[in-house]
Amino acid sequence: MIQTSLRRRLLLIGFFTVAAALVLAGGGLVLSFEHNVERTLDDDIEGFVHQILGRLENDADTGGLRMTKTSSDPRFDRPLSGYYWQVLDLKGHETIRSRSLEDSILAPAGECIADGRLRFRYIAGPARERLLAGQMCVDWNGARGPTQVRILVGIDLDLLRPARDAFAREMVVGFLMLAFVLVLATWVQVDLGIAPLAKLRDEVGEIARGERTKFATAGPAEVQPLIDEMNALLDERAKEIERARNHAADLAHGLKTPLAALVADSRLLREKGELEIARSLERIGDLMQRHVERELVRARARSGPRSKKLHETPLRDTLDTLVHTLARTGTEVEFDVRVPPTLRVAFDRNDLMEVIGNLLENASRYADSVVRVSASAQGGSTRLVIEDDGPGLPEGAEQFVRQRGGRLDESGGAGLGLAIVLDVLDAYAAKIDFSRSELGGLRVSVDLPSNSAEGIA
Repeated sequence: MIQTSLRRRLLLIGFFTVAAALVLAGGGLVLSFEHNVERTLDDDIEGFVHQILGRLENDADTGGLRMTKTSSDPRFDRPLSGYYWQVLDLKGHETIRSRSLEDSILAPAGECIADGRLRFRYIAGPARERLLAGQMCVDWNGARGPTQVRILVGIDLDLLRPARDAFAREMVVGFLMLAFVLVLATWVQVDLGIAPLAKLRDEVGEIARGERTKFATAGPAEVQPLIDEMNALLDERAKEIERARNHAADLAHGLKTPLAALVADSRLLREKGELEIARSLERIGDLMQRHVERELVRARARSGPRSKKLHETPLRDTLDTLVHTLARTGTEVEFDVRVPPTLRVAFDRNDLMEVIGNLLENASRYADSVVRVSASAQGGSTRLVIEDDGPGLPEGAEQFVRQRGGRLDESGGAGLGLAIVLDVLDAYAAKIDFSRSELGGLRVSVDLPSNSAEGIA
């Protein structure tokens, strides 16, 4: 399943929106600039038309039309400059035009209506360029009688390109600066928008680590229903766990009396000389007792993640207590403990004693003479190593215990001690590893969670 980031999705949407808005705005501004410049050309063309009309007169010699003087704008005199004018006598079909047209004639721009109004059209120029043309038709009393005169002034629209391109370049620079500000604002907006979700994620982690029992009650209106549902679910889960623990405890306590009676019966049988039956009952009672202990440990381990802030147990003190207890049982094995007194692990003391106690008991049972215990800090965890000089694991057993969910007791040889250890370690997400020790026997390495740790002794 491909995971998608909400932050990335919002940022991409924001960046795309900013880019699309700026492109549309830039295109609109360029078009608006061109239209405004064309409006300016409209005013210029109107001025040129009235100027030409004011300088137009009859030529007494030819009977046609003539200009009293040429236009005051020199661009009308430069060949193919993009500025053109022409005057056409519609009755006599006589034409006078600007020098910029040379031998060309501008095509009329629609029907000529002699009402003195100026009309604008787009026409083709002498070089097939696109002209914005203004046309005015007027009645004229010529030397040869009344006639109509068409005055036409055209300006090449390509002359607008330099101004338009310069405006576009300046606009792009400004828009790039604006885009940077908008992207930064989008980034901040997304961060602020998903901040409640980031806080919710952190609280989920704290709940998983056991640092809190429920989510904060205050949240945005869109997230608050989820928070309320999750808190209700956590409360119900806590109640179910408490009921399960109480049920396991009640079951264990309920079995204590029958187990005590079973032990008493085995003692009576032993006194009567029924040794075989007594030993069988004792083995059955011991097995039942271990099962009860295991279920109590599993019930406690399943009660939820432990809080590193609430449970921080001195490792050396726990080891000393367990070694002292094992020594009192009459074991002849020597314990070589190499653990600094300042080393602490984020483990409940009872759970830690279950883990280390079972591992030390197994090591002392199979060791020939010595069990060595050492520990070292490794980042956020503490590695505890228990080694013995016994025979080690049976042939093929090492690969079995490395399998996920592997149990040596299921293979028929190690009782329930290792099963209890694995149950507790699984609740803390701790790792255990089996290998051959330099002493010749089994080497068990356990990575215990810790808040802080110091070096090996």
